[in-house]
Amino acid sequence: MNDREVIDKLANARRRMIEDNLKRRGISDTAVLKAMEVIRREQFVPEAYRSQTYADCPLPIGKDQTISQPYIVALMTEELRVNSDCEVLEIGTGSGYQTAILSTLAKKVYTIETIEQLAESAKSILTKLGVSNVEFYIGDGSRGWPEEKSFDRIIVTAAVPHLPKPLCEQLAEGGLMVAPVGPAGVQELMVCKKENGNITTQMVCGVRFVKLIGEFGFAE
Repeated sequence: MNDREVIDKLANARRRMIEDNLKRRGISDTAVLKAMEVIRREQFVPEAYRSQTYADCPLPIGKDQTISQPYIVALMTEELRVNSDCEVLEIGTGSGYQTAILSTLAKKVYTIETIEQLAESAKSILTKLGVSNVEFYIGDGSRGWPEEKSFDRIIVTAAVPHLPKPLCEQLAEGGLMVAPVGPAGVQELMVCKKENGNITTQMVCGVRFVKLIGEFGFAE
């Protein structure tokens, strides 16, 4: 199979993913669907798993981490309600796929990854794609952005045992945070809103994420 045939095959698989795994399961935000169409997931998947790129499942990316299944990426993005005025904090850069999706929707994305190799790989991919509205930081994401700053939206792409206090503090008034919260193994995907300085939560569905290791996450 030549390069053109591979590209066409992946493009067809991406279209089927959008129809079968996203729209039919309730993803309806047109901006989110467009982002999932424009961003090619194969660019963030290791070569060994390239043939499974558009299967609706997580895939290994090394360092005991995964790229989330497309449906969960779309669901979390839709629940975050990002618009072009939003500054978004992402906890867990991972492969950079979710970062890329957010970059098409937000004013700017600030992303934190504790594993330097993954952060550098994601940064390299996004640079090649011409993405210029993402700022990277390597460190403990559970502690939030290292500088004093508030964010309109916060997305946590690894499991936390409870909502990290620093993230709640950095969430702007009226802002939204989406995070998988619960014990290792199975969590509840929560949408959190900050109103009058208080955090209210709404459960969306059960999910399974790798653990966020950090001071306000899980211990090693």
